[in-house]
Parts: sequence; structure tokens; C-alpha cells
Amino acid sequence: VDLSKAKRELVKKFGGPVTECDIASYVMYPKVFEDYKKFVQQYGDLSVLPTRYFLSRPEIGEEFYVELEKGKVLILKLLAVGPLSENTGQREVFFEMNGEMRQVTVVDKMAAVENVSRPKADPGDSSQVGAPMSGVLVEMRVHEGSDVKRGDPLAVLSAMKMEMVISAPHSGKVASLQVKEGDSVDGSDLVCRITKA
Repeated sequence: VDLSKAKRELVKKFGGPVTECDIASYVMYPKVFEDYKKFVQQYGDLSVLPTRYFLSRPEIGEEFYVELEKGKVLILKLLAVGPLSENTGQREVFFEMNGEMRQVTVVDKMAAVENVSRPKADPGDSSQVGAPMSGVLVEMRVHEGSDVKRGDPLAVLSAMKMEMVISAPHSGKVASLQVKEGDSVDGSDLVCRITKA
């Protein structure tokens, strides 16, 4: 593994500085590390937040502290959360920061969550290919009408920092795809149907 090359790639993609830990993470888990860096670029370094407030919002009127760096502490207090705008999916959030009132507009992702249920693969039907475990489909390697041989990769599933290839159980033609790249699936969810050759 060329660590110098990995460092140059990271500097080119995300700018500097790049730590040895960044390089090791990128070499071992490139997709996970890139997602993490994009998250930090969008939302900032949230590692300074106390775990409780990273996972859930504080109660109205609750005051808490965030230490940005040694000697630099913010005192935050949630004052109110406005109603959801149906058009934009956003809310106004009002809080105090070091005694000064602030207002921000945030996207409420929980309000727009759709519960997607997918058909399950029938283990008795050899034409149906199911997801081996829960995860996110990060890559589709076939499309409807693709000819496949037994063992050919159909898709790549990412779960718990691992990537798993979903392979064709037999040779044939991909008759239909039930998922697309980026979809979250549960174990046994139907991924595709393959008609035998």
C-alpha cells in the first residue's frame, strides 16, 4: 500500500492537514472515510458535542455546555422549536448561545422519513435473490436483462463497516431488479429475480 499516494489523494479531495489516522482509515475503509469527511464538511466537527445531544435534542429550557477547545466553552440553551413547514420540510429553532438569542433554520429529516417495506425473497424459489443481511446497497453491478453466470457479483452491500458482494446463485438472465444503489435493505429483502438459462 502506497501511503504517500493515499495522503496525496486525501489532500486533493479534502484539503489538509491529513493525519496518519486519516490515512490509515482511508486505506482500510475508503468509502466510510469519504462519507465521514463529507459529513464533517457539511456539518462541522460534531465530536465536541456531548453524546446525549448528538443523539437527541435537549429539552426545551435545558442548558448544556460544549467545549470547542481547551478554555473555549459555549453555553447553549434550547428555547423553542417552530412548526414544520410542509413545503420545505424545515423548522425554525431558537436557542441562546452564551446568553445571546440565536435562530437557525434546520431540515427536519425525521418528519420526512418514509417507512419502505420491500418484498422478501422466497427461499423456496431459486430465481429470487435476497439480501444476506441488513445494510445499504452501495453498488449495483447488473441491470435488468444482464446475463450472469453462477457466482457473478450482482451488487455490493455495505453493513457495519464491511462490504459484502451479493452473488448470482445460478446462471441466467436478470429478469427484474427490486432495488437501486443507495437503498437500505433488511435481511432477506428481494434484490432481484434471475431466470435460469
